[in-house]
Amino acid sequence: MTDTPSPRPRPNGFRGLIALNAVLLTALAGVTFIHDASAQPRQNPPAGASPPRSRGEYAMVSGRVQGVPESAIFVVDQSNQEVLALRWDRSTRQVRGIGYRDMKADGARGQQGGR
Repeated sequence: MTDTPSPRPRPNGFRGLIALNAVLLTALAGVTFIHDASAQPRQNPPAGASPPRSRGEYAMVSGRVQGVPESAIFVVDQSNQEVLALRWDRSTRQVRGIGYRDMKADGARGQQGGR
């Protein structure tokens, strides 16, 4: 039997993998630390802009709605005091919005002598 040397990986391949990993790590760091998501509230909103929304705390409950055969899902945002009603449309297989209520505005109307 003759001793044949075992195949060794080429060092150039390792350098290429190390360089690729360095580039990917730099891109990941850039996206993580530098990118500002547009949905995030700004620290200093422009004059006349609405105040930034706080992070929501959500609860969901199902219920019946008059005139609709499907049940509805009510999503309550406790932090921002908002309610969103949704239903599943079987014919189009999509979620459809039924309505939206701002509980802060409803509370303010109630204090002014409304219903």
